[in-house]
Amino acid sequence: MPSPESTLLQSWHHNAQSWIEAIRNGTLESRVQVTDQAILLAILGRQPERVLDLGCGEGWLLRALAKRGIEAVGVDGDGTLVEAARAAGSEPVQVASYEQLVEAQVDIGSGYDLICANFALLHQDIIPLFAAMNALLAPGGALVIQTLHPWAVAAGDYQDGWREETFAGFKGQWQPMPWYFRTLSSWLNALDMAGFRLAGLQEPQHPQSPVPQSLLLVAEQRG
Repeated sequence: MPSPESTLLQSWHHNAQSWIEAIRNGTLESRVQVTDQAILLAILGRQPERVLDLGCGEGWLLRALAKRGIEAVGVDGDGTLVEAARAAGSEPVQVASYEQLVEAQVDIGSGYDLICANFALLHQDIIPLFAAMNALLAPGGALVIQTLHPWAVAAGDYQDGWREETFAGFKGQWQPMPWYFRTLSSWLNALDMAGFRLAGLQEPQHPQSPVPQSLLLVAEQRG
């Protein structure tokens, strides 16, 4: 039986074109109204000169940063998404799995002022990846993570474990995707074990919604 991680990557391969269309057509209301702006403002607030977008997808954030004079480098595990990013003008951007990044099998540069992961950390074992990203940061650099808010999506089961995204309500042909749910304490413990300390926590929220749309963490290297 395939592992959840391999099924996760395979589902991204299957869903890549539908995802590109969803992002570029603005069909994900929470992103259009809240979370896209939240991650962008969190990055700009630190005034970085050089940013790595981990799990860059079709590259919308790379393009938004480049327009603001920030050198933005992208990496993603799916070739279709990377090609879409390049075709839209995002460069440099390359294909690499998280395992390849952990093992430093792909050179994606170093000395970044900031590394961001926008709804891109969906697998179980993220501590080695965090440690690998820590090594790519310049002194004083930071990691900015936006993810599903665990309290908003727990559905009465507030413990770490694999869940499934069925993409119900999405237009197009989507393959269900496994993703790893982690509690707030699990997120913070993973950062701590990889040599980071929490520097900021936000809960981006739409004024007409009673629940936060995401969890946004800013972590700095622990001295």
